[in-house]
Amino acid sequence: MTASIEPLGDGALLIQLGERVDAQLNEQAIALAAAVHAAQLPGVLDVAPAYASVCVRHAPAPADARERLAATIRALVENAAPAAAASSMLVEIPVCYGGEFGPDLDEVARRTQLKPGDVIARHASVDYQVAMLGFAPGFPYLLGLPAALHTPRRGNPRTHVPAGAVAIGGAQTGIYPRDLPGGWNIIGRTPLRLFDVGREPPALLAAGTRVRFRVIDAGEFAARSR
Repeated sequence: MTASIEPLGDGALLIQLGERVDAQLNEQAIALAAAVHAAQLPGVLDVAPAYASVCVRHAPAPADARERLAATIRALVENAAPAAAASSMLVEIPVCYGGEFGPDLDEVARRTQLKPGDVIARHASVDYQVAMLGFAPGFPYLLGLPAALHTPRRGNPRTHVPAGAVAIGGAQTGIYPRDLPGGWNIIGRTPLRLFDVGREPPALLAAGTRVRFRVIDAGEFAARSR
């Protein structure tokens, strides 16, 4: 595994493995983040993997201490084992598609030249992997969206997207963890709570988790929302 390590101010280091969205690079980033976390390095406060990088947040420290930490992390990078296979943990996400729950489903169908039912079937037919959490606490960026469903973001973002909205943005799909503004195409909604500060851990999903969507109707959505 090769990487560059750069400081982000005096409180973080960025380990850069590449510059593209790629499933293999993402698996390496997730594996490296796990290795850094397991090493329990003094002063490290948080380790966050992204598509092809890892941010290591640490307590503010002078330059020589940051250099020692960077050297330790570089040794971890150079000795890292190949990324393991995707996590066996699979989380099922129930989704009510279309109608009031998915106001952009018909537009996605038009853009992809598919029937709305085919969009739903394809979206719920594959396993996805959480590449990273970002944008808002608990928001999962999911890799694995079938190429036939790739749809550009909306030209006019919404000022309000409801919690649980399942959406497509370009080559990815994601789930809004709470009411937020957003420009992705909303095709459905889940009654599950993606982020809850009263839960441990607060985020339902984590980088590396596999996800599969399951089609539900409005009745099950209402029952699970209580």
